[in-house]
Amino acid sequence: MTISSKQWLIALVLTLTFSFTALAGSQANQASTHEPEQIVSFAKNVEKYAAGQGARAFIIARVGRPQKDLPKGIRFTHTAVALYSDITLDDGEMVKGYAIYNLYQKSGELDKSQLVTDYPVDFFWGADQLSAGVIIPTPDMQTRLIDIITTGKNAQLHNENYSVIANPMNGQLQNCTEHTLDMLNAAIYQTTDVAKLKANTRAYFTPSVCTPAALSCCLVQCCKMTSRPKIMRVKSLLQPLPQSLNI
Repeated sequence: MTISSKQWLIALVLTLTFSFTALAGSQANQASTHEPEQIVSFAKNVEKYAAGQGARAFIIARVGRPQKDLPKGIRFTHTAVALYSDITLDDGEMVKGYAIYNLYQKSGELDKSQLVTDYPVDFFWGADQLSAGVIIPTPDMQTRLIDIITTGKNAQLHNENYSVIANPMNGQLQNCTEHTLDMLNAAIYQTTDVAKLKANTRAYFTPSVCTPAALSCCLVQCCKMTSRPKIMRVKSLLQPLPQSLNI
């Protein structure tokens, strides 16, 4: 299927805007600040929204710190890619739902990261606010993102050298937002050559500017991989896509 230049540009600009206005950071095991029932309901609503849009793959973000602590223009603290997938419940039943593919900071090595798959309740468990950022790419972009993840190319794009603030114009360090951007660019340019991806980013896109002074208050663990009771992954959270959607 042919993808128009306008479609690519819209999808990429949306994601670059999203990426460069998100202060990214992640680590393991953050306590919930909301009642479990609230988190379950919110996660279910996010899934319902995405499924209602026919999304097989989308970019998802959460708020891991109080909004008052974030610099002006920063709305989210963690981004990832969600795929409509076969999910095995704790009782062994196989169902359909969204799996979320994250880059998270290692708890024992703060300068290193790992790729972790979790689910909507896990994703929002330690969120400061029950607010989500959702970007649904074009269908063709979704297909390419699915290929990036299901063929393991996302692992090829992973740089384990972690920093809460990383420059997406080079491959020196990486955080969750940059990894998400790298996956999107890999889908667009159909390559996992990091040098080429970074060259294209430098050549064609300009990030939003956020001053060091504004960021200084946020150079801490600003969002974390969440830990919650396994029982929370229940069938009622999972939302089928419209039957007419070819997945």
